[in-house]
Amino acid sequence: MLEEVERWLSTHSWSVTDRPLHKILAAKQRTGQSVSVVLPALNEEETVGDIVAVIRHDLMQQVPLVDEIVVVDSGSTDRTSEVAAAAGARVVHRDDILPRIPTVPGKGEVLWRSLLVASGDIVCFIDADLKEFSSDFVSGIVGPLLTDPGIDLVKGMYDRPLGGAAGQGGRVTELMARPLLNMHWPQLAGFVQPLGGEYAARRSLLEQLPFPVGYGVELGMLVDALHLVGLDALAQVDVGVRKHRHQDGQALGRMAAAIYRTAQLRLARGHLIRPSLTQFERGADGFEPRTFSVDTEERPPMVEIAEYAARKVA
Repeated sequence: MLEEVERWLSTHSWSVTDRPLHKILAAKQRTGQSVSVVLPALNEEETVGDIVAVIRHDLMQQVPLVDEIVVVDSGSTDRTSEVAAAAGARVVHRDDILPRIPTVPGKGEVLWRSLLVASGDIVCFIDADLKEFSSDFVSGIVGPLLTDPGIDLVKGMYDRPLGGAAGQGGRVTELMARPLLNMHWPQLAGFVQPLGGEYAARRSLLEQLPFPVGYGVELGMLVDALHLVGLDALAQVDVGVRKHRHQDGQALGRMAAAIYRTAQLRLARGHLIRPSLTQFERGADGFEPRTFSVDTEERPPMVEIAEYAARKVA
């Protein structure tokens, strides 16, 4: 491992217990920074309410760490919006944010648009499908941003069990993202969960980053942040165990293709000859091809959007 990465691991890789809640709160009060928690959600009625309720109880009612919880619904057909609102979140529909720019499907699209409706100086993203959720996920990754002015982005790290096996989750990370990062951006080789959906960053950084509209958003954000602010402005915090709904192999294949495309753009800003992925499913007459487009679109840095600039002036 690079000597720089070994040094970074010893100085920028922490446990949630390294920053007790009272120290984080004292730093928040001293600096006057506000904290928004954003949950991108698509058909997550089974889990989103519990996540919102835990954050609201532990970090808004018990202690004043979080200033707002925003759930951005990206077109749910179940009761995601109703459940999230009942639990105490402010719910905004993706299509109602920046309506002059037509929406496209994808997680990155939702995160990008959320910058226009979340107000915090620090924005904390939490996936809405987590089970047995702990508020440590929020306080752990927000803590370094409040206590250390030199930190701009913090990723959560955790065990990801798959079935009964510990540490077997994160298959796309191990098969695609980690090899790409180690080969092309070795300074990022120390991140345990580079694709994890739980991370927090300063608005001042997020608004300068382009956002891949799909599954490539986490890798793209990490690589772009490295180039923009440097390795020492990035950190990770161990928050325990992450349990969530796992996707099937074909969905993971599509995710891997989007992540590879995101990496390719950052390596050469080139063009795929064929920006699509064909997979196979067994049907009545044998294996049948299913072709999916690979996410290729990216949203520009939010500071380039007129509506965002106008909101900041107001």
